[in-house]
Amino acid sequence: MTLEGIINLDKPAGLTSARAVSRIKRLLTETAKVGHAGTLDPFATGVLLVLIGRATKACEQLMGQPKTYEAVIHLGATTPTDDVDSESEATPWPGAKSIPSDVIEDTLAQFVGEILQKPPAYSALKVGGRRAYVLARLGRAPKLSARMVRIDSIELLSYYWPLLGIRVRCGRGTYIRALARDIGERLDVGGYLTALRRTSSGAFDVSTAVSLEVLATRGVAEYLQPLPLFSEVSRAPR
Repeated sequence: MTLEGIINLDKPAGLTSARAVSRIKRLLTETAKVGHAGTLDPFATGVLLVLIGRATKACEQLMGQPKTYEAVIHLGATTPTDDVDSESEATPWPGAKSIPSDVIEDTLAQFVGEILQKPPAYSALKVGGRRAYVLARLGRAPKLSARMVRIDSIELLSYYWPLLGIRVRCGRGTYIRALARDIGERLDVGGYLTALRRTSSGAFDVSTAVSLEVLATRGVAEYLQPLPLFSEVSRAPR
């Protein structure tokens, strides 16, 4: 029997999305086309939709679905990569520790809607045929143009200086790293992402995601979402 469908994978931290896909591909007993719908940074966890066989044709449809993230922002410092993958530099501000919660919430509200967002310098976007992060590592960080993205909602989950926890529901192409950076800038203290978990992607939720360990033990077949589910993806709530 030919295996095809979607695996709702709970990607662990410390693993690239491509490496996670490779691990699943090694579990298949046949040669099959395998891909994923929406890259997660290595330090991030959560929903990574792995597509097998004909399911790879649904990649664009799946990537266009709204996504939900839970993130932790470290305020009062910045990093070159806008996350924990590079060394932080403090940006002291005398009143930083006294930023009240209502100011935080008002600031978050300013980022809801259609907004212009400049991608991180260390991103996988191609500039002149080369990845931006490759150029940045060579000391030639490209000037990336801001582009329109959609933020459907931002919910304040926790705030205890310098850590700010938020839940973000957004459209395709949104960089949560860039959002963390921009929130920090708007507060005049700087900020970078310390934790990120994708909790949903379209109709797929992290509560029903499967780990690589379970797949390695029990196999892939029973965790494949069938092809008919694709017709429901476009009806995911927005």
